[in-house]
Amino acid sequence: MRNFFRILRFGDPYRHYAVLNVVFNLLATLFHLASLLLFIPFLRLLLGQVKLVHARPTELWTRDGLEGTFNWGLTQLIESRGPMGALLVISISIVVIFLFKNFFRYLALVAICNFRNRVVRDIRGKVYDKMLELPLRYHNTERKGDLLALITNDMHVMEYSVMFYIEMVFREPIAILLFLGTMLTLSPQLTVISLVLLPVSGLLIARISKSLKRRSTRVQEKSADLLARVEETLTGIRVIKAFNGEADMKRRFERENEMLTRSSIAMLNRQDIASPLSETMGAAVMAAIAYLGGYYVLGENATLTGDSFLGFIIIFSQLLAPIKGFSQGYSAILRGSASGQRLFDLLAVENTVKESSDALPFTDFTDKVEFRKVTFAYDSTPVLHSIDLVIPKGKSVALVGTSGSGKTTMAGLLPRFFDVTDGEVLIDGKDLRDLRINDLRALMGIVTQDSVLFNDTVANNIAFGAPGTSMADIERAARIANAHEFILQLENGYQTNIGDGGNRLSGGQKQRLSIARAVLKNPPILILDEATSALDTESERLVQDALYKMLEGRTSLVIAHRLSTIQHCDEICVMQQGHIIERGTHQELFEANGQYRKLCDMQAFA
Repeated sequence: MRNFFRILRFGDPYRHYAVLNVVFNLLATLFHLASLLLFIPFLRLLLGQVKLVHARPTELWTRDGLEGTFNWGLTQLIESRGPMGALLVISISIVVIFLFKNFFRYLALVAICNFRNRVVRDIRGKVYDKMLELPLRYHNTERKGDLLALITNDMHVMEYSVMFYIEMVFREPIAILLFLGTMLTLSPQLTVISLVLLPVSGLLIARISKSLKRRSTRVQEKSADLLARVEETLTGIRVIKAFNGEADMKRRFERENEMLTRSSIAMLNRQDIASPLSETMGAAVMAAIAYLGGYYVLGENATLTGDSFLGFIIIFSQLLAPIKGFSQGYSAILRGSASGQRLFDLLAVENTVKESSDALPFTDFTDKVEFRKVTFAYDSTPVLHSIDLVIPKGKSVALVGTSGSGKTTMAGLLPRFFDVTDGEVLIDGKDLRDLRINDLRALMGIVTQDSVLFNDTVANNIAFGAPGTSMADIERAARIANAHEFILQLENGYQTNIGDGGNRLSGGQKQRLSIARAVLKNPPILILDEATSALDTESERLVQDALYKMLEGRTSLVIAHRLSTIQHCDEICVMQQGHIIERGTHQELFEANGQYRKLCDMQAFA
């Protein structure tokens, strides 16, 4: 239940809806109770057992006073309209009372609907905000399927297994108290007996609810595994088809699907047994009450009239429904608390890249970028070892080396995708950890090896992060990136939707849009991580010329495997296993006949 109350805290801004729901449910329950009580005079009229009362009782707020006043009013009705007329009035009154009951019930549903959906909306937004907030280190280690399951399946469970039953948990106790109070006025002895018998069924349902929570946790885990498998399939569908891997992927999916099915069946079997079991126990309790009640009606010391006993049975039968609803709601909340736990586990993940409360604004880069004794490790094994590097303003530095040497990791430290394990990364002498993250990243334009585009128009992808940009500026950036011509050939030009991940474009076209996005930002610092790797020879030459112009006067960190693209850089650093083993200009390193020369020879570049 702890997770349930934690989820309810999201409803603080909408507590007025919860209050309205309670008020309307209280009114609906009162009218429902009144409609049931009217069946007692209805039965008395049918059975000819009406006690005529010609004097109105002086004491009203006692059981005898209330019953006497009601009988006095019924006597007046019978004498003025006759038995059939009185029966008609009572019948119409029952219909009117049911009308009011259902009207207030509808208002209660409207209130809880607003409460429930607004809370779920806020939770969903909180999860998405947390996904955006978490550092790349988290996203590099966690499966996308787990996050997708959390914002889809788990959110669905929380909405319909927790939020949907919130009303039951708060509504049914009101009905139970009112029904019990009425039963006490009719027959205190039978009410006590019923209170002794009812907990027996409650204990059985409680045991089922505990096992439901355990099985629900397993279902959510298997659902996340299945989503992860689907996401993996969609991401790698080209490779799957190219390597005839359909059968292998199908076997993996069928295994995950079967495990999810078995877990779901086991959970639902436990869930479904709760309702018939509680109904059977309720019927047993009802039979016991009917038998014992017969003693108070037919026994020598009869304390209960037949019509009052029938009224007691009617109200008691209505008492079972809210008890059953409360037990179902409680079971559903326990089942959904597993999803709640996954939610709070995610929200509790600490963001390792934090902005300090006294972070400094930074809007103008004037001097240099410096890596000072930088060491970094994703886990216990360092990826970078005591790196020292200075990039003066307006200069370009290239990082080269074999895969896994730490080039991309080093570039990721500059916009604070990660924080250094030891040492400092400085900009104009200020530690990056002392600056506002948004200000820092606003100074940088990044083009990665993998073109990351969104399911939107060409224009919106180029202007991503810069809403309100004019079409003239977008076209200018596209021309510089050698993208303008192919964009005009698309179906709707700059307003063409490029599909999920830009899949309607070729690899080279996607890369040129990524470059256009960086050009439009016009940043003082550029990070190019294999920016031309996906381009054909002609496009590479044209884009490289555009990048040369763009790099003029800018500070840039360039990562490249094609050494022909970094000859112009002011300094080239050769990296190996997290160390800078050589540095200098292209000519200096080539003549030094070291590791850089070997890389050049392997590319037949001389």
